[in-house]
Amino acid sequence: MTDAEAVRRVGLALPRTYERQIGGRWKLKVRQLVFVAFSKDEERFGFGFPREERDALIASAPDVFFLPPPRDLRYQWVCGHLAAIGDDEMRELVTDAWRMCVPAMLHDLPELPAPAAEVWSLLDEDAYADAAPLLHPDLHWTDRDLTLRGRTRVLAHLRHHPRPRPPRDVEVRDGQVYRWTR
Repeated sequence: MTDAEAVRRVGLALPRTYERQIGGRWKLKVRQLVFVAFSKDEERFGFGFPREERDALIASAPDVFFLPPPRDLRYQWVCGHLAAIGDDEMRELVTDAWRMCVPAMLHDLPELPAPAAEVWSLLDEDAYADAAPLLHPDLHWTDRDLTLRGRTRVLAHLRHHPRPRPPRDVEVRDGQVYRWTR
């Protein structure tokens, strides 16, 4: 079973996510969009979920999932009891809620091997020095018609060009991104 800290670990590892306390409750957000919110006691949580699928989810496990308060029924939102949800299901629900808040080009990042999502997130924030240790010294970088080799060359290129789009495929060696293909 899961808890609020496990939800935070999953949610905050996703690119562009941050946590804020609003009205005494902690919420995970992307820009101004909330995709996870905790109850004050952090035993329950709400998360983004397609409105048209909400009733089916609740019917599948009525002891786990429930509707939000009437004032929030207009939103694409469902609530659940954290202690009744397994870690794998929680990871899927949180990641899908995050996908509802980010551009489609980012949707596949959580499925790529670590540390691809972390590297892209750091590059997105212009944190090149923090991204460098996660990139292999002999990095092979392919972005459409551009091919570069070497971490130093890639980082120098990125400092003077727009942010890269997320990779479609990566190869990881020794915990570092060795091949980045877009």
